[in-house]
Amino acid sequence: MVKLSERMKAVAAMVTSGGILADIGTDHGYVPIALMQEHKIKGAIAMDINQGPLARAKENIEAAHLQEYIQTRLSDGVQSLKVGEADSILAAGMGGELVMHILEEGEEVCQAASELILQPQSDIRKVREYLREHHYKIVDEDMVLEDGKYYPMMRVIKVEQDDFWAKLSEESTVACDIYGPLLLRNGNPVLRRFLVHQHRQLTELLKKLQAQKQSEAIQKRIFQVKEELQYNESAYTILGAIKNAGI
Repeated sequence: MVKLSERMKAVAAMVTSGGILADIGTDHGYVPIALMQEHKIKGAIAMDINQGPLARAKENIEAAHLQEYIQTRLSDGVQSLKVGEADSILAAGMGGELVMHILEEGEEVCQAASELILQPQSDIRKVREYLREHHYKIVDEDMVLEDGKYYPMMRVIKVEQDDFWAKLSEESTVACDIYGPLLLRNGNPVLRRFLVHQHRQLTELLKKLQAQKQSEAIQKRIFQVKEELQYNESAYTILGAIKNAGI
């Protein structure tokens, strides 16, 4: 049996049972192998832009005797995936800009899938904002702490419109983009730890900035840090607003 990291276990747990998975940037192919071994999916397409990782994935798939169920394809994003070919599309362990690029370039393929499981490593706020503006609804979220790093992840579906956002203030909407609407609603324990960790970091940074010789650039950064602190400190108040909106 393939052993997944805590991060990848959480990602794999978001995949709905019984379908075909397309794993974008599959690397070693561990997630589709693990899900097949758990009999959670019917099959998978392991995809990567580079030949090296794809060759490693193929070796691992063959070692697990799953080549009949898991294909490997060289692909830039979902370029080599046909519309409707996968029920679940997974994009994990890559930068947020790349995640958005994949969604943009492969719009038809991504929107045809039943669900997208996304675990961007950076630009989380931008990714959530992109999803909101392009009518993707976050239906599940999780966050894990592994090796000192915080990893948020989400399962999203395409919708015609999401009336929820009209119920929230601008401040609450931004907070949802920053921290995750379902992580906030559920009071995710790892998010709580992250809020404490982030508050400490921002407070220390603000002290250092205020102790420096002031310039336009320093003053601009102080303003940004104070704004980040404001959202951090109001997270629990905003949580109440989200609950009241009925999410």
